[in-house]
Amino acid sequence: MSDTLLTHEPLIRGAVFTLVLLSMAVWEVVAGQRPQRYLRRQRWPSNLLIVALDTLAVRLVFPLAAVGTALVAAEHGWGILNMVAIPVWLAVAASVVVLDLAIYFQHRLFHAVPWLWRLHRMHHADLEFDVTTGLRFHPLEILISRGIKLAVVAVLGAPALSVLIFEVVLNATSMFNHGNVRLPVRGDRWLRLLVVTPDMHRVHHSIVRRETDSNFGFNLPWWDRLFGTYRDQPAAGHLGMTIGIEDFRELRDLRLDRMLIQPFLNPHRHREAVSPLRDCCPFR
Repeated sequence: MSDTLLTHEPLIRGAVFTLVLLSMAVWEVVAGQRPQRYLRRQRWPSNLLIVALDTLAVRLVFPLAAVGTALVAAEHGWGILNMVAIPVWLAVAASVVVLDLAIYFQHRLFHAVPWLWRLHRMHHADLEFDVTTGLRFHPLEILISRGIKLAVVAVLGAPALSVLIFEVVLNATSMFNHGNVRLPVRGDRWLRLLVVTPDMHRVHHSIVRRETDSNFGFNLPWWDRLFGTYRDQPAAGHLGMTIGIEDFRELRDLRLDRMLIQPFLNPHRHREAVSPLRDCCPFR
């Protein structure tokens, strides 16, 4: 089982990634939600190239993948779930949920801490919202995120199968909920009880600050409701809202070189750092 997971993990992840990316791209053409001012050829090359750079950076800095970390933890008996006797199915299910909760709080942390926001704002600076926005993250943010994930996997003692499931599902849902796709209003309302939908997550990419600091979930939608960060709709509506952030609104900011240096730029309009952990969480 362990050897199989390690051998086939890249193939499984690559296949799902390609299938979801292509499916969402077709869906956006057939049933798009918002008309786009900026053409795909102006955005997609940089958004897709950043994925290649992110993958290379992770491989260089973290030779041991998250699944490999889970296997090492199991072999040495590290982590909470490796110290207790519970059914495998329960350990897998619990690990997927806990890992998703960790990603939710990590996302809030990247909005709350100024220097982390500098890294994360590259994701928000996309001037459109579509499937490739869900892939657009600065390599330094990806490295920090990977370090946090590996630590959570080791401390939790998450089974390797749960880690593989979580990573595949998270990657797929990130592309899905960033899709510029149209869903029936009633269908969206029911679906967002189980998964973060494009209309739910689009609010998070609003230029309006109080909307940017809401709907932090990537996969499971429950955490935003539980911790008081859920916002149902953008004030201007999905067709009237402005995507992005105020500081980077030039076409040149969509270039790969500008994306990479963006965390080190000091725009004229500074984002006031108000922690959503402090202001929104009822369990502080």
